[in-house]
Order: sequence, then structure tokens, then C-alpha cells
Amino acid sequence: MASHYEAPIREPLVTGDRSYHDVTVDIAAPIEGRANKQWWIVFSIALVAFLWGLGCIIYTVSTGIGVWGLNKTVGWAWDITNFVWWVGIGHAGTLISAVLLLFRQKWRMAINRSAEAMTIFSVVQAGLFPIIHMGRPWLAYWVLPLPNQFGSLWINFNSPLLWDVFAISTYLSVSLVFWWTGLLPDFAMLRDRAVKPFQKKIYTLLSFGWSGRAKDWQRFEEVSLVLAGLATPLVLSVHTIVSFDFATSVIPGWHSTIFPPYFVAGAIFSGFAMVLTLLIIMRKVSHLEAYITKVHIENMNKVILVTGGIVSVAYITEFFIGWYSGTNYEDYTYMSVGAATGPYWWAFWALIICNFVVPQTLWVKKLRTNYLWSFIVSIVINIGMWFERFDIIVLDLSKGHLPSSWTMFSPTFVDIGVFVGTIGFFFVLFLLYARTFPVIAQAEVKTILKSSGENYKKLRDGDHE
Repeated sequence: MASHYEAPIREPLVTGDRSYHDVTVDIAAPIEGRANKQWWIVFSIALVAFLWGLGCIIYTVSTGIGVWGLNKTVGWAWDITNFVWWVGIGHAGTLISAVLLLFRQKWRMAINRSAEAMTIFSVVQAGLFPIIHMGRPWLAYWVLPLPNQFGSLWINFNSPLLWDVFAISTYLSVSLVFWWTGLLPDFAMLRDRAVKPFQKKIYTLLSFGWSGRAKDWQRFEEVSLVLAGLATPLVLSVHTIVSFDFATSVIPGWHSTIFPPYFVAGAIFSGFAMVLTLLIIMRKVSHLEAYITKVHIENMNKVILVTGGIVSVAYITEFFIGWYSGTNYEDYTYMSVGAATGPYWWAFWALIICNFVVPQTLWVKKLRTNYLWSFIVSIVINIGMWFERFDIIVLDLSKGHLPSSWTMFSPTFVDIGVFVGTIGFFFVLFLLYARTFPVIAQAEVKTILKSSGENYKKLRDGDHE
């Protein structure tokens, strides 16, 4: 007879009879063993995509951005669409790590490491687009407030484009430090298990002398909380500032006060979808089914439902404002009757189906906890969020105040190649990370074993019989 009553409502966060040693072995296995066949197949595809994109970037920089499909009216298109999309994907990592840490949510422990890595790699992809879009990236130093031969050439500190630089670089810096700090106990674990002298030396350097003393853990927890406190405002500020690129302009469809909260919710929406995509793949490829469970999938789907609801309300609001204003110019914005029936109707309906219709299926618990359906929904959402950014930028720019300037945008093979290249680069980085760094915070998972592990429940119950 058990000595306590355990509510059957909460499902375990770690399944199976796992001991502390089993956790260490399972999490170290993808790093210490050889890469399996699935890893090599996915890595090869990602590498080919990356090399194609690299070729397109070299061609763009050597020839000029005239090789893109831009024209006099649509000066921002795929490049800024992709920039906003990648920054949005990077949002979930900070939210899972920082906000859920402050709220002491235990379900974050198995997924925060991959989410943090995803944040860093996606922000790297996002940063590529403004640099390429300069046309002459070797003159990038012109944007710095340096003494120069051109007289008084100074930054316009009133420009949201400059605020982007500060926000995203701060976001990347804090995320990188947060990620690295969390990895210290895991690097020490790999250091202690390493057999080859070279590996041992590398992990010794990476672990910064971690010894596992009580003092180390005390400092670790203090620093983690401080960094979480710093990172939490960044969740709100970074995509708010990205939204100011549009909201502070006077272009119909952009000049909207709803953009900051709407962009933040959309970023978390797309970011959680990408985390879901990566985790469902990784739990199979790296054999981590015991640690990434239905509880994690369901909780992330609940966040997707909430943020998807906020985004849907923003869509309805934008559509209503466009209709209620009675202004002809609002008939051609990305949320309008003109968008739904005009030449870009396919992009509008892709946005509505992917971001509004499909996520509603997650209200059903059976679908919300189904791995395959969650995987499909996560991919559909990220396609929809890409179309959202495309619609906001291209639809609103293609129909300006003067009918004489109306035009259509068509991407070239270079536009497509650069985008596919960044997706390939992202997966190359993520797959290499999964082979060299622990994808789960083993020290944190061990702290929940006595409440979630079957083995320890049996031991505890046996002691009191």
C-alpha cells in the first residue's frame, strides 16, 4: 500500500524506469556514438540546400541585388519577409528558457536546450538578410557612428531600422550567454565521460572548470535567474521593434497600432511551431522518447492555441478596420476584401488556412497529443507565418496611393535560392549541435526524476510498505 495519494491527472514528464545513470547514458549517447543513417540523410540534404544558397548569396553580392525580383514599387520582398520570419522563430527559445524558468515550470526542462539553440541559429539566419540587402556589405561600417571622410555622416537614431540592430544584437548576446551557462553541467558530464584526450581537453575548456560543488550550483542558479530576468523583456521588445519597421510608416496596412502585440504573439506562435517540429524529429532520431513525452507536446500545443487565438483576433481586427474606415486604399491591404479576391488571393488564403483554420484542430485532445498530427500542424503553421509576413510586405507595397505605381512581385531563382540556403544552414547548424552538445539538460531532468520517474516511485512506495 502506497504511503501517499498521487493524483492521476498529471502524466509523467519522464517515462520508463530511468535511473540517474540511465539519464546520463541516454543524453550522452548521440554525442559519444556514431551518427545513424537518418542523421546523415538529413544532414546531406541540409548541406546541399546550404551550398545552393551560398552560391546564390555570392552571385547576389558579386552582381548586385538587381538579380532579385525587386522593382521600383516593391523594394522589400522575400529578403525582409525571411528576416522577420527567422526573428519570429527565434522567439520561442527565450520564452521557454527564461519565462518558464521564472514561473518554475518543470516541463521546460527537457525542451529548453533545443529551443535555446534554435533561437541562436535562427537569429544568425535573420541577420544575414539585412547584410545581403545592403548590396555592398563591405561598406557596412558606414552605419556606425565613426569619424569618416564623408563629413557629417551619422546614424539616424530615430529610425526603427537602427533600433532593430540594437535589439537583435542584444537578444543574440543574452540568448548566447543564457544557453552557454545552462550547458556548463552538461559539458562537465561529457568531460568526465570522455575517453579520447582531445575530446576531454575540449570539454574541459567548455565547462569552465565546473566541479559540481554546492557553490557552483548556487552561482549557477543565481546567474540563470538574473539572465532569465534580463531575457524576459527581450521576448516583448525584440519583435515589437521589428513591428515598428512597418508601424511607424504611413503606408496603408502598415500604419497600425495593433502591430507590436500582434507581432509578438505571432513570433511566439511560429517559434513554438518550429520547436515542435525539431523536437518531434529529434525524439525519434536521437531515441529520446522517454524525455520528450506527450505532456511536452500537449503543453506546447496549448501555447500555440493561445498565441494563435491572439493572432486570429488581430486578423479580424485588421480586416474590420479596413472595411470600417471606408478608405479605398484600405481595400488593397493584406487583410481586406481586395487581398482575398485580388491577384494575391492564393497568398491570403494560404495565410488564413494555415494560421487560422488548421490550428483550431488542436482544441481536440486526441489530436493535440498525437505526435504525427502535431508535426503536420507545426509545419503548416510555419508555412502560414511565412505567408503572413509575405502578405504584409508585398501586398501592402504592391498597391500604393497611385494606381500608376501598382505592380506585381515575382521572385527569381536567386530569391528562392537564398531562402532555401538559410533553411539548409539552419539545419546544418542544428544537426551539428545535436552531435556535439547535449540536446537535453540532463542535470535539470534528474531533478524531476523522483516526482516523474517510475523507478523512484517504486522505491519510494516500497520503503513504506
